[in-house]
Amino acid sequence: MSGSEPTKSRKPTAFRLDDSKVHLSDDDLRVPAADEAIIARSAIEEEDIRLPRDASDPKPGFGFGKWLMIGLTGLVSLAAGLAVDSLIRDLFARTDWLGWLGVGLAAVAALGLLGLVMRELAGLMRLGKIDDLRENLQIAAEEDDARRATAGLKELLDLYRDRPATAQGRKALAGHMREVIDGRDLVKLAERDLLSPLDQEARKIVMNSAKRVSVITAVSPRALVDLLVVLFENLRIIRRLSALYGGRPGTLGFLRLAKHVLAHLAVTGGMAAGDSLASELLGHGLAARLSARLGEGVINGLLTARIGIAAISVCRPAPFVDSSGPNVKDFMGELIASSEKAEKEAGETK
Repeated sequence: MSGSEPTKSRKPTAFRLDDSKVHLSDDDLRVPAADEAIIARSAIEEEDIRLPRDASDPKPGFGFGKWLMIGLTGLVSLAAGLAVDSLIRDLFARTDWLGWLGVGLAAVAALGLLGLVMRELAGLMRLGKIDDLRENLQIAAEEDDARRATAGLKELLDLYRDRPATAQGRKALAGHMREVIDGRDLVKLAERDLLSPLDQEARKIVMNSAKRVSVITAVSPRALVDLLVVLFENLRIIRRLSALYGGRPGTLGFLRLAKHVLAHLAVTGGMAAGDSLASELLGHGLAARLSARLGEGVINGLLTARIGIAAISVCRPAPFVDSSGPNVKDFMGELIASSEKAEKEAGETK
């Protein structure tokens, strides 16, 4: 120690990263000079760089399609208004009572249109609220955020306050919110006590629709009938599940919901599920137990169940945390048993 020179202290200095005095070095122990800064390469390589949640979201651009729809809608509205105005004028020209009758009918139509618009807006707002609620509860479960979980569960209780079937679950969940302090556990308890009965009813809805698709497409001689049945049942599943979980969408809300279901299917690979389902049926030797037509019906039913599962994920106001949620295999055994029974009954009637 006596032979070494005392270490000179240096004042804190700020450097820009693109400054010529900033150097990268593989030597973590090298002492920088008074007029330079050294950054270790290992520090850069091991640094955990976290991007914001919306960093990968595309920035909204100029919506030419939206402007087109606004313009066309405005022109159609003006044309309809001028046509009604011209009609009322013609009615008044004939006789006054016809003119006032036309005014009254136009007022009734305007009130009906206003009611439809209000209903559509309310439906869209409910769907948006459910989407936000599900996202907040997902974040609360992932981050174990008790405050966020409590706020989300209060909204969940408010969503189902008019549902007598959820009274017991709401009471149990309200008690848990006073006792449990972990955010993830609160979301799990909401799933178990409040949403579990709704999940069971949702599974029945999907299973019944899948059975109908399986049987009807198996016995129908026309491909067009099969297509219409599948389309009708899939749309029916989405609407019924949305109403079950509290969405109650209007026409625009239903279209938005159907778009979300299709997007969920595309993300989870559901659109290519047909090949994997067929392979699984063949792998279990089930194709030999069913006729070709009934085997096709089973696959159609399973694809319908896949759409129902996606609809549950989209319509449910909370994520699946305590469980992974329903999957296609949960419906396979019952669908195959139903198809075998239908085939057996058809054989006995011949």
